[in-house]
Amino acid sequence: MNDSTPLAERLRPNTLDELAGQQHLTGANSILRTAIENGKVPSMILWGPPGVGKTTIANIIAHNLQVPFYQLSAISSGVKDVREVLENAKKQVGAVLFIDEIHRFNKGQQDALLGAVEKGIVTLIGATTENPSFEVNSALLSRCQVYVLKPLNRDDLNALLQEAIKRDILFKELPIELKETEALLNISGGDARKLLNLLELCVNTLSEKSSKEIIITDDVVMQIAQQKIALYDKKGEQHYDIISAFIKSMRGSDPNAAVYYLARMIEGGEDVKFIARRMVIFASEDIGNANANALLLANTTFDAVNKIGYPESRIILSQCATYLASSAKSNASYVAIDEAITLVKKTGDLPVPLHLRNAPTKLMKQMNYGRDYQYAHNYERSFAGQEYLPEKIIGTKFYDPGSTPREVELRKFLKSLWKEKYNY
Repeated sequence: MNDSTPLAERLRPNTLDELAGQQHLTGANSILRTAIENGKVPSMILWGPPGVGKTTIANIIAHNLQVPFYQLSAISSGVKDVREVLENAKKQVGAVLFIDEIHRFNKGQQDALLGAVEKGIVTLIGATTENPSFEVNSALLSRCQVYVLKPLNRDDLNALLQEAIKRDILFKELPIELKETEALLNISGGDARKLLNLLELCVNTLSEKSSKEIIITDDVVMQIAQQKIALYDKKGEQHYDIISAFIKSMRGSDPNAAVYYLARMIEGGEDVKFIARRMVIFASEDIGNANANALLLANTTFDAVNKIGYPESRIILSQCATYLASSAKSNASYVAIDEAITLVKKTGDLPVPLHLRNAPTKLMKQMNYGRDYQYAHNYERSFAGQEYLPEKIIGTKFYDPGSTPREVELRKFLKSLWKEKYNY
C-alpha cells in the first residue's frame, strides 16, 4: 500500500447522495439540496461536531456549481490571506470561499469578510464546531444561513466501514473481515474522518504482519489504537482527559501540574478560547469568594486571549492558570446554587412574600404588595433584618462560607447580622 492519500480523502463523497447522514439537509426536497440544484446557494455557516461532513458539503457545492473555489483554514490564515482571496474573487463570477474553523477568526478577520459577502463578491461557507451565535460576528452571521449538522449515528458509521472495504481502490483487493466494530465506533466518537483513519491504521498494521487475512476485532483495534494514536486529539478522548487533568491540578493547588497540562493543550492546538472559558468557570466554581479577584483575572484573561491569539496568549494563559492554582479554594457558591435549584425543583413556585412584591398598579397596592418592605439603607449598618424567603422555607441556609481567611470574615459578618437565624 504505497498510496499516500489517506482513506478518508479517497472516500470523500462527490455528490450529496454519497454523503453519510445529514438527510435533513441533503435528502430529497431538503433546503440545502434544493438550493444546490437551483444553483442559488446562500452564504452559510455549517455548524456541527467534527467529521460529520462540513468540508465535504462545501466541496460538493463547489463541484456542482462549477465555480472558482477557495479554501482557507482559520488556524493558519490571517487577514492578508483573506484579502488576497477576495481580490482574486473580484475578477471571477460566483466564487465560493470555504473557511474551516471560522470561529477561530478574530473580529478583524471576520470584518474583512463582511463587505465581500454583502456585495456578493464571494459566497461564504464557514465551518464551525462552536455555537456560531457566540463565535461569529452578529453582522456576518445575519448575512448567512446557519445549517446544523447532526452527529452520525451507528448505522451511518457502520455503513461507512462497509463501503470503505468494498469500494476503496486499495481495500477492495485485500482479505479484510470486520468481525467486530464496537471499538472502532467508540474510539472514533461519531467522527467519520477519525473512524476511517483508525480503520486504515488497523488495516495497514495487520497487513504488515500477514497478507493472508486481516481480521479486525475489538481487541485488535484497542491494541493498535493505544500504541499508535496521537497523544493529543483536541476533539477526542484525550481532549477531555487533558482538560480534566488541568482543572483537577488547579483545584488541587498544584501550579506545576496545571502549567504542564496547559502546555499539552497548547502544543496540541487546543482552541485558546476553550481553555480560557474553562478557567472562568473554574474561578467561580472552585475559588469563588475565597478570592473574588480570581474571577476578575480569569474573565480578563478570556478577553485578552480572544484579542491576541497564539503564540503570545500562552503567556497570559500561564499567568492565569498559575494564579488560580495558587489561590485559596472554595466551592461554597457552587454548592449554594445547586442546593437552591434542588429545593426549587422540589417545592415549585412558592409565593413571594407580599412585602417584597412590586406594586405597579393601584390594585396591587390595595392588596398590600410592597407595603411593609423595609429599605435596608434606612437602617444601621444598612441591615433591616427582614424576612426575604417564602414562608415555607424560612431559615433555610444555602450559602455556607468555607474556612479560607476571606470566607471566615464573610461568616463573621453574616453572623453579626443574622445572629442565630442561619447558624453562621
